[in-house]
Amino acid sequence: MVTKARIAVFVSGGGTNLEHLLLAQEAGQLPHGEIVLVCASNESAYALTRAANHGVPGVAVPKKQLTQEAFEAALTEKLAEHRVDMIVLAGFLSILSENFVKQWPERIVNIHPSLIPSFCGKGMYGLKVHEAALAKGVKVTGATVHLVNEIPDGGRILLQKAVEVLPGDTPEVLQKRVMEQAEWVLLPQAAELLANQIVQEKEQA
Repeated sequence: MVTKARIAVFVSGGGTNLEHLLLAQEAGQLPHGEIVLVCASNESAYALTRAANHGVPGVAVPKKQLTQEAFEAALTEKLAEHRVDMIVLAGFLSILSENFVKQWPERIVNIHPSLIPSFCGKGMYGLKVHEAALAKGVKVTGATVHLVNEIPDGGRILLQKAVEVLPGDTPEVLQKRVMEQAEWVLLPQAAELLANQIVQEKEQA
Protein backbone atom coordinates (compact mmCIF):
# COMPACT_ATOMS: atom_id res chain seq x y z
CA MET A 1 0.00 0.00 0.00
CA VAL A 2 1.38 3.40 -1.03
CA THR A 3 1.89 5.87 1.82
CA LYS A 4 0.17 9.20 1.27
CA ALA A 5 0.18 12.43 3.24
CA ARG A 6 -3.29 13.17 4.57
CA ILE A 7 -4.37 16.68 3.55
CA ALA A 8 -6.97 19.02 5.06
CA VAL A 9 -8.07 22.02 3.00
CA PHE A 10 -9.30 25.11 4.86
CA VAL A 11 -11.81 27.30 2.98
CA SER A 12 -14.15 30.23 3.56
CA GLY A 13 -16.11 30.78 0.35
CA GLY A 14 -16.80 29.39 -3.08
CA GLY A 15 -13.88 27.02 -3.17
CA THR A 16 -12.52 27.47 -6.70
CA ASN A 17 -8.99 26.73 -5.48
CA LEU A 18 -10.34 23.66 -3.68
CA GLU A 19 -12.04 22.53 -6.89
CA HIS A 20 -8.74 22.60 -8.76
CA LEU A 21 -6.99 20.72 -5.97
CA LEU A 22 -9.67 18.02 -6.15
CA LEU A 23 -9.47 17.87 -9.94
CA ALA A 24 -5.68 17.61 -9.73
CA GLN A 25 -6.01 14.74 -7.27
CA GLU A 26 -8.45 12.92 -9.56
CA ALA A 27 -6.07 13.45 -12.49
CA GLY A 28 -3.24 11.78 -10.59
CA GLN A 29 -1.31 14.99 -9.95
CA LEU A 30 -1.18 14.43 -6.17
CA PRO A 31 0.42 10.96 -6.08
CA HIS A 32 1.86 11.50 -2.59
CA GLY A 33 -1.17 13.22 -1.06
CA GLU A 34 -4.83 12.58 -0.37
CA ILE A 35 -7.42 15.23 0.52
CA VAL A 36 -9.25 13.68 3.47
CA LEU A 37 -11.04 16.72 4.93
CA VAL A 38 -12.38 20.14 3.97
CA CYS A 39 -12.95 22.62 6.83
CA ALA A 40 -15.03 25.73 6.20
CA SER A 41 -15.09 28.75 8.49
CA ASN A 42 -18.78 29.29 7.74
CA GLU A 43 -21.70 26.93 7.16
CA SER A 44 -22.81 28.53 3.88
CA ALA A 45 -19.47 28.13 2.08
CA TYR A 46 -20.14 26.60 -1.34
CA ALA A 47 -16.78 24.87 -0.99
CA LEU A 48 -18.53 22.31 1.23
CA THR A 49 -20.80 21.42 -1.70
CA ARG A 50 -17.76 21.06 -3.93
CA ALA A 51 -16.18 18.70 -1.39
CA ALA A 52 -19.34 16.59 -1.24
CA ASN A 53 -19.51 16.45 -5.04
CA HIS A 54 -16.04 14.88 -5.02
CA GLY A 55 -16.79 12.51 -2.16
CA VAL A 56 -14.57 14.28 0.37
CA PRO A 57 -15.80 14.85 3.96
CA GLY A 58 -16.54 18.50 4.70
CA VAL A 59 -17.23 20.18 8.03
CA ALA A 60 -18.16 23.71 9.04
CA VAL A 61 -16.48 25.32 12.04
CA PRO A 62 -18.28 28.70 12.17
CA LYS A 63 -15.77 31.32 13.26
CA LYS A 64 -18.37 33.98 14.13
CA GLN A 65 -19.90 31.86 16.87
CA LEU A 66 -16.63 31.06 18.64
CA THR A 67 -13.72 32.70 20.41
CA GLN A 68 -10.35 32.33 18.68
CA GLU A 69 -9.33 29.69 21.20
CA ALA A 70 -12.54 27.68 20.79
CA PHE A 71 -12.38 28.02 17.00
CA GLU A 72 -8.88 26.63 16.84
CA ALA A 73 -9.66 23.92 19.36
CA ALA A 74 -12.54 22.78 17.14
CA LEU A 75 -10.27 22.78 14.08
CA THR A 76 -7.62 20.82 15.96
CA GLU A 77 -10.21 18.23 16.98
CA LYS A 78 -11.33 17.73 13.38
CA LEU A 79 -7.73 17.46 12.19
CA ALA A 80 -6.99 14.82 14.81
CA GLU A 81 -10.13 12.84 13.93
CA HIS A 82 -8.98 12.61 10.31
CA ARG A 83 -5.30 12.03 11.16
CA VAL A 84 -4.25 14.99 9.04
CA ASP A 85 -0.57 15.49 8.15
CA MET A 86 -0.71 18.86 6.40
CA ILE A 87 -3.06 21.81 5.82
CA VAL A 88 -3.70 23.77 2.63
CA LEU A 89 -5.22 27.23 3.05
CA ALA A 90 -7.34 27.75 -0.08
CA GLY A 91 -9.16 31.04 0.25
CA PHE A 92 -9.30 30.77 4.04
CA LEU A 93 -10.06 34.25 5.40
CA SER A 94 -9.86 33.54 9.14
CA ILE A 95 -6.62 34.39 10.90
CA LEU A 96 -4.82 31.52 12.63
CA SER A 97 -2.98 32.35 15.83
CA GLU A 98 0.74 31.94 16.40
CA ASN A 99 -0.08 29.18 18.87
CA PHE A 100 -1.99 27.20 16.26
CA VAL A 101 0.65 27.68 13.58
CA LYS A 102 3.40 26.50 15.94
CA GLN A 103 1.62 23.15 16.21
CA TRP A 104 2.04 22.68 12.43
CA PRO A 105 5.66 23.66 11.67
CA GLU A 106 6.36 23.57 7.93
CA ARG A 107 3.02 21.83 7.44
CA ILE A 108 0.67 24.68 6.41
CA VAL A 109 0.59 25.82 2.78
CA ASN A 110 -0.95 29.16 1.82
CA ILE A 111 -1.44 30.88 -1.52
CA HIS A 112 -1.27 34.64 -1.95
CA PRO A 113 -2.36 36.43 -5.16
CA SER A 114 0.82 38.43 -5.68
CA LEU A 115 4.54 37.91 -6.04
CA ILE A 116 5.60 38.14 -2.39
CA PRO A 117 7.03 40.45 -1.03
CA SER A 118 4.86 42.75 -3.16
CA PHE A 119 1.29 43.53 -2.08
CA CYS A 120 1.16 41.37 1.02
CA GLY A 121 0.68 41.88 4.73
CA LYS A 122 -2.20 43.17 6.82
CA GLY A 123 -5.39 43.89 4.87
CA MET A 124 -4.03 42.47 1.63
CA TYR A 125 -6.33 39.69 0.51
CA GLY A 126 -8.68 38.89 -2.34
CA LEU A 127 -9.57 41.71 -4.70
CA LYS A 128 -7.67 44.26 -2.59
CA VAL A 129 -4.37 42.77 -3.77
CA HIS A 130 -5.27 43.27 -7.43
CA GLU A 131 -6.57 46.78 -6.77
CA ALA A 132 -3.22 47.63 -5.18
CA ALA A 133 -1.28 46.14 -8.10
CA LEU A 134 -3.25 48.19 -10.61
CA ALA A 135 -2.94 51.36 -8.51
CA LYS A 136 0.83 50.89 -8.42
CA GLY A 137 0.95 50.44 -12.17
CA VAL A 138 2.98 47.24 -12.21
CA LYS A 139 3.31 45.37 -15.50
CA VAL A 140 3.66 41.93 -13.91
CA THR A 141 1.92 40.36 -10.94
CA GLY A 142 1.28 36.72 -10.09
CA ALA A 143 0.82 34.33 -7.19
CA THR A 144 2.98 32.82 -4.47
CA VAL A 145 2.61 29.60 -2.51
CA HIS A 146 4.45 29.63 0.79
CA LEU A 147 4.67 27.75 4.04
CA VAL A 148 3.05 29.60 6.93
CA ASN A 149 4.91 30.59 10.07
CA GLU A 150 4.14 33.03 12.87
CA ILE A 151 4.92 36.02 10.63
CA PRO A 152 2.06 36.97 8.27
CA ASP A 153 3.01 36.09 4.68
CA GLY A 154 6.26 34.72 6.07
CA GLY A 155 7.72 31.27 5.80
CA ARG A 156 9.55 29.48 3.04
CA ILE A 157 8.36 30.23 -0.48
CA LEU A 158 7.61 27.03 -2.38
CA LEU A 159 6.54 28.31 -5.78
CA GLN A 160 5.85 31.56 -7.64
CA LYS A 161 4.41 32.26 -11.06
CA ALA A 162 4.28 35.58 -12.88
CA VAL A 163 1.20 36.84 -14.71
CA GLU A 164 1.13 39.77 -17.12
CA VAL A 165 -0.96 42.85 -16.31
CA LEU A 166 -2.71 44.01 -19.47
CA PRO A 167 -3.97 47.47 -20.51
CA GLY A 168 -7.57 48.00 -19.47
CA ASP A 169 -7.47 45.41 -16.71
CA THR A 170 -9.96 45.83 -13.89
CA PRO A 171 -9.28 44.22 -10.50
CA GLU A 172 -11.87 41.54 -11.34
CA VAL A 173 -10.35 40.73 -14.73
CA LEU A 174 -6.84 40.62 -13.28
CA GLN A 175 -7.99 38.44 -10.39
CA LYS A 176 -9.47 35.92 -12.80
CA ARG A 177 -6.28 35.81 -14.90
CA VAL A 178 -4.10 35.30 -11.82
CA MET A 179 -6.35 32.49 -10.66
CA GLU A 180 -6.40 30.74 -14.03
CA GLN A 181 -2.73 31.18 -14.94
CA ALA A 182 -1.10 30.96 -11.50
CA GLU A 183 -3.17 29.98 -8.46
CA TRP A 184 -4.91 26.95 -9.98
CA VAL A 185 -1.60 25.75 -11.38
CA LEU A 186 0.64 26.37 -8.36
CA LEU A 187 -1.52 25.14 -5.49
CA PRO A 188 -1.71 21.47 -6.58
CA GLN A 189 2.02 21.53 -7.40
CA ALA A 190 2.89 22.92 -3.97
CA ALA A 191 0.59 20.47 -2.19
CA GLU A 192 2.34 17.60 -3.97
CA LEU A 193 5.80 19.00 -3.11
CA LEU A 194 5.00 19.10 0.61
CA ALA A 195 3.11 15.78 0.54
CA ASN A 196 6.11 14.11 -1.08
CA GLN A 197 8.40 15.54 1.59
CA ILE A 198 6.11 14.24 4.36
CA VAL A 199 5.94 10.77 2.80
CA GLN A 200 9.73 10.60 2.55
CA GLU A 201 10.05 11.59 6.22
CA LYS A 202 7.54 8.90 7.22
CA GLU A 203 9.38 6.23 5.26
CA GLN A 204 12.72 7.21 6.80
CA ALA A 205 11.34 7.23 10.35
